[in-house]
Amino acid sequence: MSEQAILSVRNIKVHFQVDGHGPQWPWTPKKVLKAVDGVSFDLYPGETLGIVGESGCGKSTLSRGILNLIPATEGEIVWMGKDLRKGSESDWHKVRSDIQMIFQDPLASLNPRMTIAQIIAEPLKTHRPGMSAAEVKDRVRKMMRRVGLTEQQINRYPHEFSGGQCQRIGIARALILEPKLVICDEPVSALDVSIQAQIINLLKELQREMNLALIFIAHDLAVVKHISDRILVMYLGREMELAQKKALYDKPSHPYTRALLSAIPIPDPELERNKVIQILTGDLPSPIDPPSGCVFRTRCPLAEPRCAQESIALHRVDDDTQSSCLLV
Repeated sequence: MSEQAILSVRNIKVHFQVDGHGPQWPWTPKKVLKAVDGVSFDLYPGETLGIVGESGCGKSTLSRGILNLIPATEGEIVWMGKDLRKGSESDWHKVRSDIQMIFQDPLASLNPRMTIAQIIAEPLKTHRPGMSAAEVKDRVRKMMRRVGLTEQQINRYPHEFSGGQCQRIGIARALILEPKLVICDEPVSALDVSIQAQIINLLKELQREMNLALIFIAHDLAVVKHISDRILVMYLGREMELAQKKALYDKPSHPYTRALLSAIPIPDPELERNKVIQILTGDLPSPIDPPSGCVFRTRCPLAEPRCAQESIALHRVDDDTQSSCLLV
């Protein structure tokens, strides 16, 4: 893209120290859990980057590392040309209004003791303390209408709403500051299929209106397909593939991506019966003791001896696809 990236993540790592056998074994050296182990990507204005992978691959930890909710161990987080990891806490505070987050559990992310008006207005009171009460109330009402809520619901509490409505409240809270980037951490995984479609359509509509950049995290490739421009596939804290949406679904380059795509149900009984599902053998390795070389080799149907010795970062396969597979 010719446009300059608003967010550039370079070789970000999030590692945790883990006690070997607890406090009763003080001589046992601590181990390192590599939740995210060297992820890089660029994000452009108005673009949606989907991040997918099975549970435990580091998707949510990556999002929290980008926001500094969990401090990154290594790497660069460059926001509009400035490396935030080299800055101070005040530098992070200045960009909080530009980067917001929508959480996975709609109800659990809302304070049960606050009304909807108070929940949506809270970011304004934190980041726009000079706004009058009348201005805040007007902004809240406008945002409620934009996300499909009514003004009559303004003084109700979260427990009075359905899961889909609670997620609309979370979206309103995230967008009230008119941010440039919203990180959506599995925002529809707890919702019914019909409600999922409504929330995704709402996010796409708001993205067009506000020129938002989105990072959309999910484990369901069928959901990610409807909202993403590019997709990053993760496994055990590392990047497996980064590709344009059409390229990834039409011609996936990494064996792990192919296995994920083969598991997507096809709404045609005949095609569903005849399709070949690539079942991955073995268990997901521990991020405390990942396999040598390529971390996916222990479950890869194409693995060769050299895969245990060599590991490469994402490399360009063609104009639309990057892969970390040695065999591509």
